[in-house]
Amino acid sequence: MAKHFDTQALDRYFAAMADPTRRAVLERLTRGPASVSDLHAPHQMALPSFLRHLRVLEDGGLIVTEKRGRVRMARIEALPVRAAEDWLATLRRQWEDRLDRLDTLAEALEHDTKGDAQ
Repeated sequence: MAKHFDTQALDRYFAAMADPTRRAVLERLTRGPASVSDLHAPHQMALPSFLRHLRVLEDGGLIVTEKRGRVRMARIEALPVRAAEDWLATLRRQWEDRLDRLDTLAEALEHDTKGDAQ
């Protein structure tokens, strides 16, 4: 039975991952939670522009932010990453199966061709 995937969630995930700034934020968050200020520091852009990147990541379900006193903290959310990994693994299995069948067919054709030549 084919596994059902939430295509809208996958669309949001991959759209969020399409930008290098957002990928850099996610890479940084793999090491642990960070303040918005710390996440913004290495990027040469205005804070409002950077906050839009964080919003895309939040809307994609990839990060969660919360206010801790006067500081907004961000952390990575693993569930969408797992869903995308599952989707990619399903595709990989499908293509591996197809390539295996193609390889079997090519071997059979090669065997038939050699048999005809004898």
